[in-house]
Amino acid sequence: MAANSLQELYVAQLQDLYDAEQQIMKALPKMIQEAQSDELRAALSEHLEVTRTQAGRIESISEELGTDPKNEKCKGMEGVLKEGSELLKETGEQVRDAAIIAASQRVEHYEMAGDGTARAYAELLGYNEAAGMLAQSLEEEKEADETLSGLAEGINIAAQEAEVAHEAEANTGKSAERSPSDSKATPRGHKASARGKRVA
Repeated sequence: MAANSLQELYVAQLQDLYDAEQQIMKALPKMIQEAQSDELRAALSEHLEVTRTQAGRIESISEELGTDPKNEKCKGMEGVLKEGSELLKETGEQVRDAAIIAASQRVEHYEMAGDGTARAYAELLGYNEAAGMLAQSLEEEKEADETLSGLAEGINIAAQEAEVAHEAEANTGKSAERSPSDSKATPRGHKASARGKRVA
């Protein structure tokens, strides 16, 4: 959508945000399924419900404006989610949850940028109720990001410990494969005698 005024730019931002929310609602169930931590699954499930509420807010704001929130494709969120999906495909189980958090926090920060911008436009244009609704969405994104950061502390440490344990197990396996005969034996009869006489 071409924008030649702040009003048009505001509408375009709302449409971009709305499509981003729709994409997130499609992506989150996959992340929830992939997550191994019960706490992480619970946090993602809660945010899925919050995302539905946020999309509803944009629908209400757009209805007041007399605009359609479905006229824009959020290519930025599409890219962020695609990158996250590829990251999950490339990570092993021991670091899967850490990767999910990394991908999810990129999503949250993208949303925060969009909500903050739209709220600022709403305030300037005098849409105080809409500004309040967008501010609420922004606070929810911040809370979700903080929750993920809190979970990351334990999950990242667990991922690191799992990696160390895996490496130790692999090294132990290699040591077990070595045969005692691999060590160099001293040929019989060649050991010097401590009590041998010195030749004059």
